Amino acid sequence: MQVWSPPAKTRGRDVVAANTEPDQKADSAGGRLTVSRSGDIATITIDHAGKRNALTAAMWAQFAPVLAELADDPGVTVLVVRGAGADFSAGADIGDLDAILTGESDGGVMTEAEDALAAFPKPTIAAIDGHCVGGGWELAGACDLRICSDRSTFGVTPSRLGIVYPRSGIERLVAIAGPAVAKHLLFSGELVSPQTAAAWGLVTKVLPAEGFWDAVGAFASLIVSRSQFSIRATKEIVDAVAAGGDGVAEAVARWLATPSGDRAIGVAAFLGKRPPEFTWGSGTP
Repeated sequence: MQVWSPPAKTRGRDVVAANTEPDQKADSAGGRLTVSRSGDIATITIDHAGKRNALTAAMWAQFAPVLAELADDPGVTVLVVRGAGADFSAGADIGDLDAILTGESDGGVMTEAEDALAAFPKPTIAAIDGHCVGGGWELAGACDLRICSDRSTFGVTPSRLGIVYPRSGIERLVAIAGPAVAKHLLFSGELVSPQTAAAWGLVTKVLPAEGFWDAVGAFASLIVSRSQFSIRATKEIVDAVAAGGDGVAEAVARWLATPSGDRAIGVAAFLGKRPPEFTWGSGTP
């Protein structure tokens, strides 16, 4: 096995890498993040056995450095975030809540992880099976796309704990589902079905639990096969539209000025009735 050397600010944590099986392990007391690779697809797995993948403060803190490594890796085109075993994540580890919520930003290390995931420059997919609750939803909501199995459950539960949900999490929930749905979830703390989650716009696709992971892999591979020039430009522009302000014009102008041979490749492939083999982004972060 190869040893992954984390950046200076993460040294001291036990992070191990290999080439095929889950290959980077960001260990913490009682849980870990695992990073695996399959071709151009990287997967971050939330792994906290016995606690439905609830995240400790140390696990939350690992997201930003791990995401920074993957963002700079030219071999990574698409990122999938999932949970180990039968659940995505039950959210913050209640036993570690004080440490999780303590920090410079509202929401502490939980908000820092969410913001790092939302800012990841490449397409992200939350693959949700089982419980996706509280901070687990916060991570899923920070991804570009959310795909779930038909045995998933969703909830946002601060009203059960007597806490104020982090501002960034509320803003993102309102942006995704609207004020009424956000208030329903936050006020009630109820768990809802995948069908309800889809109707409310929380997820983009509901798939059968049987064969779910194969379907997720196939969809991620489909994204890999498309023009990364188009996808990366679209991601930045859509995010700028959602954020409001003057960022939209700047993003459009920057991407229009970015050289790419993908349009010529796509048009030639269309006219030749063959699948395109896009080249933009190959070998660069």
